[in-house]
Amino acid sequence: MAFSGSTYRRCKCTEPKTDEAGQPELNAAGKPKLRELGSACPDLIKRGHGSWYYYLKLPDGPRGERRRPRKGGFVTQKKAEEAAQKLWDEAHAGVDIDSKETVAQYLRRWISNRVDLKIGTREEYEADIEKVYIPALGFLSMRELRTPHIQAMFQDIWAHNKIKESNRIAAEQAKTVCEAAHQDWKNTPAPRPPYLRLNWDLAKRALKQALAKPRQDTGPGRQLKLKNTLSAALKDAVKQKVITENWCDNVTIPKYEKPDPLVWTDERIARWRDTGEIPSPVMVWTPETTGRFLDAAVDHPLYVAFHLMVFRAPRRGEAAGLPWSEIDMTQGTANIVETLVTNYEHQVRSETTKSRAGTRTIQLDSATFALMTAWRDLQKQEKARWQAKNRKNPDKYSPYVNSGYVFTMPDGRPWHPDTISQSFSRLIKRLGLPPIRLHDLRHCAASLSLAAGLSMKAIQALLGHASFSLTADTYTSLMPQFAKAEADATVAIVPRRNTPDAPTDPDGGPRPEPTKPDTTLPQPQLALVPALEPEPHQPATDPDPLIAA
Repeated sequence: MAFSGSTYRRCKCTEPKTDEAGQPELNAAGKPKLRELGSACPDLIKRGHGSWYYYLKLPDGPRGERRRPRKGGFVTQKKAEEAAQKLWDEAHAGVDIDSKETVAQYLRRWISNRVDLKIGTREEYEADIEKVYIPALGFLSMRELRTPHIQAMFQDIWAHNKIKESNRIAAEQAKTVCEAAHQDWKNTPAPRPPYLRLNWDLAKRALKQALAKPRQDTGPGRQLKLKNTLSAALKDAVKQKVITENWCDNVTIPKYEKPDPLVWTDERIARWRDTGEIPSPVMVWTPETTGRFLDAAVDHPLYVAFHLMVFRAPRRGEAAGLPWSEIDMTQGTANIVETLVTNYEHQVRSETTKSRAGTRTIQLDSATFALMTAWRDLQKQEKARWQAKNRKNPDKYSPYVNSGYVFTMPDGRPWHPDTISQSFSRLIKRLGLPPIRLHDLRHCAASLSLAAGLSMKAIQALLGHASFSLTADTYTSLMPQFAKAEADATVAIVPRRNTPDAPTDPDGGPRPEPTKPDTTLPQPQLALVPALEPEPHQPATDPDPLIAA
């Protein structure tokens, strides 16, 4: 349907404003007042002078208000007619063309209506809205928002990443200087010259300032999350007829490829020890390395939790939030029904599991069940000791917290999830083992289950994955021994008259066959040692000992 209205041409030319007597009117400064000639300018007959406008007669609003939008600046009459027709069609399609709502107002309204989100997801979205989207786009009206605006936001992120890279280099240099100053002070026999301590103090101060600057990249994975969240908000705006299309659809960001887990083979470990290079963000220990870790960690206060993660694969929050009421000590099963999560301020709260598939029952193996039984008795002893301390010195020792969780500190409070991660990282660093994240123990559990012959479907259930393809794509080619078995199977299917000669080494002798490593893991007993006293929660990054000195 053709629009109802008109197009016309006008310009910004001016002339002195006159009164009824034809005399120029003056302003307070004594200068003539000016008025625009508009459509009356005689120069409009000249080609290219002025610009084209449209004027629409839309149906009155719901309260009877007149709706007569007009807009100019078009080079040709055809362009003005096309814009008028587009606006007319949008209005009759139900789009609120009179809306003055800004991007900031809409996003805050959108997140306030997302009552379907989990608290953690909602807080993450709110943080992105306030810290990323609104500073970059909030001043625009929703009717003005376009793809180039969103693309410019990501370009700013890329530029800021370069600044963060410079900050990382500066922090590394400051740390080197601080370590050198510390060694100079440490290696000088007493009495030490005062300037050595002064140099060390100045280096520590410079390092602290360097570490305070942002250094963490907004990588491709994080950028994809930012784009997806904004796209979800704009998709709802299209449904609500606030805008006509999702302007995120044509935004280009760096391609994100989810890293596959890699195994810490002997060659990769040797390379890491030489260069400090970690091949992938997601690394997995071999059964032998896992066994060394468990043997060395047996006296750690969180040993039982680590053992559970290695063999039964709960997530960090699922282990931290596991209550005794969900453990069947008769059947030897654990029901995963809740998780402890942290927010941006490192505050802890309880939530339901990550997904419907995350709510599951896991069968405890015999070793883990024995450890859990022993830990339950030890926890009761810790409770009695703490209550005795509280009675003796209530000012120093707070009352025991009967939280009901399996993994607790001596005062009964559950372990903070970040503290569990920090303790794990410090432990493997002290043991000199190749680094993995605490979450990577889930990958270790999957690889051990795969090596033990479990089906991929069973591993999916163990991990609580919602998708079979996620499990299969992640773990199909994880352990090196499986790749070798597959390669040998391909050769074995071809009949040969004679077996090929074995390869020889440079000395002329036959090359020895590699020996199969012993993959059996020892089952250490739980050492009933006193647990560490609870300490105030530390931030997610360990403090540098050079600064803390």
